Amino acid sequence: MGGVSSCCGPRRKNNYEPLLLENEREAVADLLQYLENRSTTNFFSGSPLAALTTLSFSDNVDLQRSAALAFAEITEKEVREVGRDTLDPVLYLLTSHDHEVQRAASAALGNLAVNAENKLLIVSLGGLEPLIRQMLSSNVEVQCNAVGCITNLATHDENKTQIAKSGALIPLTRLAKSKDMRVQRNATGALLNMTHSDENRQQLVAAGAIPVLVSLLNSPDTDVQYYCTTALSNIAVDGTNRKRLAASEPKLVQSLVQLMDSQSLKVQCQAALALRNLASDEKYQLEIVKFDGLKPLLRLLHSSYLPLILSAAACVRNVSIHPANESPIIDSGFLQPLIELLSFDENEEVQCHAISTLRNLAASSERNKGAIVEAGAVERIKELVLTVPLAVQSEMTACVAVLALSDDLKPQLLEMGICEVLIPLTNSSSVEVQGNSAAALGNLSSKAAEDYAPFNAVWNKPDGGLHAYLVRFLSSADITFQHIAVWTIVQLLEAEDDQLTNNIRSSPILMSSIRQLAASPPPSRAGRGINEVSQGSEGEEDYEDDGLDGEGEGEIATLARRILDLTEDGARDINDGSHFSTHHQGENSTSGVAGSLGSEHAALRASVHRALSGGH
Repeated sequence: MGGVSSCCGPRRKNNYEPLLLENEREAVADLLQYLENRSTTNFFSGSPLAALTTLSFSDNVDLQRSAALAFAEITEKEVREVGRDTLDPVLYLLTSHDHEVQRAASAALGNLAVNAENKLLIVSLGGLEPLIRQMLSSNVEVQCNAVGCITNLATHDENKTQIAKSGALIPLTRLAKSKDMRVQRNATGALLNMTHSDENRQQLVAAGAIPVLVSLLNSPDTDVQYYCTTALSNIAVDGTNRKRLAASEPKLVQSLVQLMDSQSLKVQCQAALALRNLASDEKYQLEIVKFDGLKPLLRLLHSSYLPLILSAAACVRNVSIHPANESPIIDSGFLQPLIELLSFDENEEVQCHAISTLRNLAASSERNKGAIVEAGAVERIKELVLTVPLAVQSEMTACVAVLALSDDLKPQLLEMGICEVLIPLTNSSSVEVQGNSAAALGNLSSKAAEDYAPFNAVWNKPDGGLHAYLVRFLSSADITFQHIAVWTIVQLLEAEDDQLTNNIRSSPILMSSIRQLAASPPPSRAGRGINEVSQGSEGEEDYEDDGLDGEGEGEIATLARRILDLTEDGARDINDGSHFSTHHQGENSTSGVAGSLGSEHAALRASVHRALSGGH
């Protein structure tokens, strides 16, 4: 946040009343001497502080003015941690009824509040109450400095709750609409500082801050624009607040889209981040496209400034969640810049946003899948996937799994040699990457092509090849991995490729594992076959599984017996047309086909089987 605006005017000449107390006369004389040598004088202790304290507690308003102005000038040049002996006279000066004393004292307190320890001490000594009174002053200069001090105090987390409970939010919200730009700037900065916790955000919303912040997006001042945009971005983190914004602020998206073309880079960045948070909800995902938000987002993706690239990539990712936005994003020219960002190795988060967006764009349309492959995404993934960070690997393998759902693209993907990078990743240190890579291989194996030579070519290599991967998964302690493996073998055998069938049949360790799984007892009740689907609430076909601990084990045994039928008793048609696939991810989701797995096997089972789909 930028600096707090100061409204402390020039020091005025003092005309002391004729009669001064003796200690006041001495304090005046001492202060004048100290000010003559101010460059070498420590005003925060000893005799200099004693002189200032005497004048501060005087009943003579002119002496109070001198003390307040001296404190303002001293703290303007030097800020350090101070004790109660320094703060008490300044806080006393805040209680004065004289506007000049108030103005200078609040300026001094605002300067001292730059120091972290001072922030806490000021609040603990009761500094909020006189500052709130000054915010209600009719004097703009007093308002300005009081709000500026509150702004500084609100940068400390321990002060935020006390500020919110002190009654300061309503006058801050009112002063955000001040005609004086300095007051407006300080007030919106203070409101921004109060948006960093859920509790404070709710209190801010209750104080009526939302319509004020939205209206000030059109301010001519870039600092005010920045503070309001950032505050709204923070407020939009909460789903309840997004619903409130949707119901009460119909022009919010248009204003934020316009601000992405601001002359200020920081305003552009925060506008994109605000839209990113809003785009956690379907309504805003559609509105951003409706109100021409894609054009400025595309321009920001081409920026050389990392924060702009990151904010735009995050926003586009969330916008791409909605199926209706997939084609508009592709048609607006996003594919090439997104593919280029896959190589953006200076920031892992940018890479994750880019590949996750590509995966989302591929989710619902054969046309879009083809456009993504044609644009070179798979070649770039193959080039990078073995060396990028694990989080990016997870997103990349998830994207390949989605693209591999397309029967038309499978031969092309296999010809590109994608299996050569997927197979090593099935032995990744990340369970999530393992699951995504295996799902991609499973999707490729289903009705891949008339020619299954690409699978024979990788049977034993690289890294032990398809054979070693299937052996590992069949013997895995996690039955979800067992399920993927037996399902994949069924798809490979269904192709009736003699060499592939022979490769499977002639592997003792593979067939031994299959026989063990086939010998498992059947479930207590008839289980749903892996090829069966149920209709979701929106008509989507989703694999439905009550957990693989019961029925799932029966399904594995059933598939294993099918494999034995095909390898030992001759083939029978078991084509079920199933695929492993992904679904659109939410705002903060970074998981792929296998979801947010970590070491949680239960999460792996739930996510992989939620992602098992019967087509499009």
